[in-house]
Amino acid sequence: MAEQSLYVDGPAVPALRVETASGRRLLLRQGADPVLFAVQRATHRGLYYARTGRYVSPVAPLRAAPARSFRASSDWSARWAHHFTSELRASPNGPFHQGSWQLLRSLPNWFADVNWPKLLSHDPDRGHLTWFGYGDPVEDARDLLPLRGLSAPDAPRVKAYRRQYREGVLPPVLLWWVSGFNSPVVLDGHDRLTAALAEGGRPELLVLTRAMPDGWAGQAMRRRIEAYEEHVRAQEARGGPLASTRISHASRRFAADLTTLDDAAGLTRAWPLPGGPEAWQREVDGYAPGWEPGPAD
Repeated sequence: MAEQSLYVDGPAVPALRVETASGRRLLLRQGADPVLFAVQRATHRGLYYARTGRYVSPVAPLRAAPARSFRASSDWSARWAHHFTSELRASPNGPFHQGSWQLLRSLPNWFADVNWPKLLSHDPDRGHLTWFGYGDPVEDARDLLPLRGLSAPDAPRVKAYRRQYREGVLPPVLLWWVSGFNSPVVLDGHDRLTAALAEGGRPELLVLTRAMPDGWAGQAMRRRIEAYEEHVRAQEARGGPLASTRISHASRRFAADLTTLDDAAGLTRAWPLPGGPEAWQREVDGYAPGWEPGPAD
């Protein structure tokens, strides 16, 4: 379920935004600076990317005292959701633009346990993000993309967050679902992410997404409900000793489907890059010199 839903009045064009240079070439920009260049593979197997090292979190540094007070509250996640949305509304370099948004506690069926540990050992500034769970190397199959390199596990700030993790008060990592990357990116909490992984655990998450259009979930749910009811009627008509078991299994799948629909992430808006592919290549040459994406197929 969405931890928070909200409407943002503006701006029309955000400071942190996705730009597209026609086709598969993408650019994540923050203010005037490119943060990440990306090229989608033509066969939709993944994404080649290059980080520029210029990303700045739109959230002010978090202090330990609020983290402890929030954890003591029964609505811990909701309080962090309110904190992050307030920070993003006030930030001059965040992704908010006019429209409906939501903060989710996770993405249904997205994060695989096997992929979390890969981030500490395989997080290149220029690399490949594999989609659909396969990869060569297999480390490329990751479930999120940091926007800056992860700090060492023994870095001073990470060590402080590791203590918070052991105390059970580590704030969540804030992600942003970018549909053009087919991946969430880390908006805030790179060091908190490292701390949780270095302790052999997993971070708590909040995922920022655009809200789905009004009426979409209702229409999709109606189709699911009709299919579920038809299946139940068929099982009742069929009868037999396993009918109740089949209906029970179908009911659990139906409930999971409704949860997934309720937490569906909307498409991320992208703005055209003036100058198209030629301008995109000039920026690559200036901010990520020597980077050449791999094969397109």
